Amino acid sequence: MSFLELGLCEELLRAIEEQQYTAPTPIQSKVIPIILTGRDVMGGAQTGTGKTAAFSLPMLQLLSKQKAAASPGSRKQVRALILTPTRELAVQINESIEVYGKYLSLTSTVVYGGVKAAKQIARLQRGVDIVVATPGRLLDLYQQRCVDLSRVEIFILDEADRMLDMGFIHDVKKIMALVPARRQNLLFSATHSPEIKALCDRLLQSPVLIEVARRNTTATSVEQIIHPVDRERKRELLSYLVGSKNWKQVLVFTRTKHGADRLSKQLVLDGLKSTAIHGNKSQAARTKALDAFKAGEIRVLVATDVAARGIDIEQLPHVINFDLPNVPEDYVHRIGRTGRAGNGGQAISLVCIDEHKFLQDIEKLIQYSIPRQLIAGYEPDPKIKAEPVLLGRATSRGGQSRPSLAGRLSKRPPARRR
Repeated sequence: MSFLELGLCEELLRAIEEQQYTAPTPIQSKVIPIILTGRDVMGGAQTGTGKTAAFSLPMLQLLSKQKAAASPGSRKQVRALILTPTRELAVQINESIEVYGKYLSLTSTVVYGGVKAAKQIARLQRGVDIVVATPGRLLDLYQQRCVDLSRVEIFILDEADRMLDMGFIHDVKKIMALVPARRQNLLFSATHSPEIKALCDRLLQSPVLIEVARRNTTATSVEQIIHPVDRERKRELLSYLVGSKNWKQVLVFTRTKHGADRLSKQLVLDGLKSTAIHGNKSQAARTKALDAFKAGEIRVLVATDVAARGIDIEQLPHVINFDLPNVPEDYVHRIGRTGRAGNGGQAISLVCIDEHKFLQDIEKLIQYSIPRQLIAGYEPDPKIKAEPVLLGRATSRGGQSRPSLAGRLSKRPPARRR
């Protein structure tokens, strides 16, 4: 199948051709024709499957064909709203919209926290057709009467599972109440849960369910490997792997912000150019680090789960779990950073005895026994006993996973706005 067969207009096809995209991905070929009919969609797809184009292309076409109802000389009204969980993902989606819509007379902007709001307000006041936003900053600007959502025709919730997991459910519900009742709704999630189903029931009207992979599975293009190693030798093994194999672009995940900073500094001492990104870093620092990593100026980017959302590097070859995540679904998201858009990738996890329960939970979720591979000279010491795993301020004993999402949402304080 070609993009031409999907019913896209000439202007979009021209932009797609300039990006040298030859054929749509499975999620694109299934979702685009449905969205063009105006139906609500629940899309289940792993990261890296071309999901952004799957909703951006038909959204742009629908907006361009249906002229906005406005009086002559009035500023543009927001006609499409895309909510994302993180700043990085919001920026990435807006960049994609600008690329795909370059030959259309539509405008877009991105709204997120962590930076001064003046420029974002000025852009909104000039009028835009499309807003890509994180929930907290969007609500802040709405309360300041800087954005009008009364004309939204298309509402898109991307990475809904992460949105809920990060505690944005109340903000999302508030925003849903601000947009018109009659609208087209699109929801995308890499993983499924009772909470996602409840949100779908509330948001979507007679949706078409489209999935391109079994729920909570990992991409077949990603080679997964477990390297058993003692906790105190993880950093040494990581440096050995990157150095001896001459890897040039490696994304490494840690469980905590402090751990990311500490590991990055140790890697620099080992002679590997490295930097860390996490929620305590300013948006400018995170953007600078990510740009340097994409440009190949930094070999190892150490990240926490939240900071890594939105990292979109088409041919990223290596993802390493320095710490296994205590939430199994996070493993799926992490390794989805590689093996994107049909490219191959490798996901390596350095697993110590403390994390065996985490590993069991991950393998149960993905229904796959990840191959183990011992590295000569780094075999675990059988005399070492398991210790509790530090999870930020909390401690997990015996690698016990944290409470369920529903329980966390009922107990946690209000989420910090992004």
